[in-house]
Amino acid sequence: MPNLVIIGTQWGDEGKGKIVDILAREADVVVRYQGGSNAGHTVINNRGTFVFHLIPSGILYRGTLCLIGNGVVIDPAALIEELDHLQGKGIRIGSNFAVSGRAHLILPYHKAIEKANEQSKGSRRIGTTGRGIGPSYADKMSRIGIRVGDLLNPTLFRRKLHENLVEINWFLERLYHVEKIELEKVFQQYMIYADRLKDHIADTSIMLSKAIQRGHNILFEGAQGTHLDVDLGTYPYVTSSSSTAGGACTGTGVGPTVIDGVLGIAKAYTTRVGSGPFPTELTDAIGAGLQERGKEFGATTGRARRCGWFDGVAVRYATRVNGLTSLAVTKLDVLDGCKELKLCTGYRYGGKIYRDMPADLDALTSCEPVYEAMRGWTVSTTGATSYAKLPREAKRYLKRIEELAECRIDMISTGSKRQETIILRNPLEPKRKATTATKR
Repeated sequence: MPNLVIIGTQWGDEGKGKIVDILAREADVVVRYQGGSNAGHTVINNRGTFVFHLIPSGILYRGTLCLIGNGVVIDPAALIEELDHLQGKGIRIGSNFAVSGRAHLILPYHKAIEKANEQSKGSRRIGTTGRGIGPSYADKMSRIGIRVGDLLNPTLFRRKLHENLVEINWFLERLYHVEKIELEKVFQQYMIYADRLKDHIADTSIMLSKAIQRGHNILFEGAQGTHLDVDLGTYPYVTSSSSTAGGACTGTGVGPTVIDGVLGIAKAYTTRVGSGPFPTELTDAIGAGLQERGKEFGATTGRARRCGWFDGVAVRYATRVNGLTSLAVTKLDVLDGCKELKLCTGYRYGGKIYRDMPADLDALTSCEPVYEAMRGWTVSTTGATSYAKLPREAKRYLKRIEELAECRIDMISTGSKRQETIILRNPLEPKRKATTATKR
């Protein structure tokens, strides 16, 4: 199974970074296909702790080509900061990294608009990170976006920037009452970024096509999670991109027939950051305990994540809309010591039981979760690498997750470190890694 999409099945923060890191050992290419620098993937290995925002975590492996696809929006300052940080920790970054010239740029006015717009909404805030992600995608859809490749043509970049600022500055000053953006200041700063990034800008779609023709293993790495997808998530409390598996094709420029499998990542419980419906949320001591033991704070923003019981309805929905071929369950060890565990099997709303995820926002916001209780375990699972050594209750719990999700489990994470993982089946069948020389 050489071409595998890795996708979150909940509201993001499921531990995708660690799973990508494990599988990247057998990958020739890792490509990020959507989102922006609001995403954060944490990887802990013998070289230390690494937090990735834009660059695929496969960059830690020599001989692995890492790409940022056209579906990602790029804050060049954030990208350069990440490059500097990784290189400062001894990570080699050269021809093994490229960013699509078709990816859209985040500009200072995108951040200014997002922050002002969120503040104006009061209690109706969506809970964005203020990093300009949404406005950049809005410009993309309005066909006034400025792309990474435009940085290589200063005259074109300046003209597009001027045309956009005529209207945008009017809105900033008149509607939001904030200072306008100075064209010359932005232009000069982005030309500095262009000089730094020019050697990494490429047609990544062609690079992927060549890799596919050579039979290379490719990991398609998603950010956020299924229920933050702009089309299929809990709209409007979503991100601004296609975070489901379909985004892997549109966000990288490959056809759907080259995808061989989709691995869904799910926590053994559920978390959500920001605003929006969360049927199984726990606002009591149990939820606080999950938050504390699971260290549920955003890798990028530091924001506390809301915690709740495992939601089988939400993950089964993810199985369907992503076409999941298997699951990786993370943070099983966080449930150690819980006397009783609950799993959501449906939602009760308006006198009706929903077994499938409703699109109705009111139903999701006001529903009562239907729970099934299971006995917990007191034996520690932290660091377990063998399924046979898991307590009987943990095995039953995992089996029930498979049944509710209607998807088999291939991997189980029992800690934050790379080796603290149980691999039941390898979702990315090993193939001979290509030599670096043949990748470009």
